[in-house]
Amino acid sequence: MKTVTALSVDGGKARLRTDLGQASEWRDYKAVALHHQKCAAFFQENDKLLDWVNRQPLGEPITCLGDGHPGVWNLIAGIASFEKRLEILDWYHLKENLYKLGGSNQRLRTMETHLWHGQVDEAIAALADWDVPHVKNFLDYLERHRCRIPDYQTMQSEKITIGSGAVEATIKQIGRRIKISGAQWNRDNLAQVLKHRCAYLNLALT
Repeated sequence: MKTVTALSVDGGKARLRTDLGQASEWRDYKAVALHHQKCAAFFQENDKLLDWVNRQPLGEPITCLGDGHPGVWNLIAGIASFEKRLEILDWYHLKENLYKLGGSNQRLRTMETHLWHGQVDEAIAALADWDVPHVKNFLDYLERHRCRIPDYQTMQSEKITIGSGAVEATIKQIGRRIKISGAQWNRDNLAQVLKHRCAYLNLALT
C-alpha cells in the first residue's frame, strides 16, 4: 500500500430496527476515506476507526480534511500527532456556509476572495457592520476553524487536496446499501454491514 497523503472524515446515518410498535431510529456512523486508496466505516466505535487509520502508512504530514462539525474534528485529533497533521477545513463547505449569509453579492465575493487566500481577518472585517445572529454564528465558525483555513490557492497550486469529497462519495456509496427502501438494521449487525460494504467499495479501488 502506498503512503497515505490525504484523508477525510465525515458521518452518515443508518436506520435501526426497534421493538414492534416503536418508531425506527436513525443513528450516526463515522466513515474515513484514504484518498485514492481505501475507506472504512464504524458504528459507534470511534476508537476502532482511529486504530484502523493509525495503522495505515500515513505521510508526514498527513492532510486531514473535514467539514465544520465538531465530532469530525474531535476524531481527527486522534489521528497521528498534532505535529504530523495538516488540518484543512473543506473549502466547498466553507464557501457554502459563506453564501448562506445572503446579502450583497459584492460583499460575498470579496469575502470569498479573502478566504480563498486564507485572509481570515480581512473576511471578518468585511462583516463588521452586519450585526445579526446568523452572521455572528458564521464569525464564530471562522474563529473556531481559523487554524484550518489556509491559503487555499497555494494549497491547490501545490496539488494539496482542499476538499473532503472523497469521504462524502464514500458515504453516498455506503448509503446505496444501507438506505435501500424499507431497510432497518439490527444494532448488533450494523458494524458488520458497514465492514462488508467498505470491503466491496475497496475492491473497486484496487
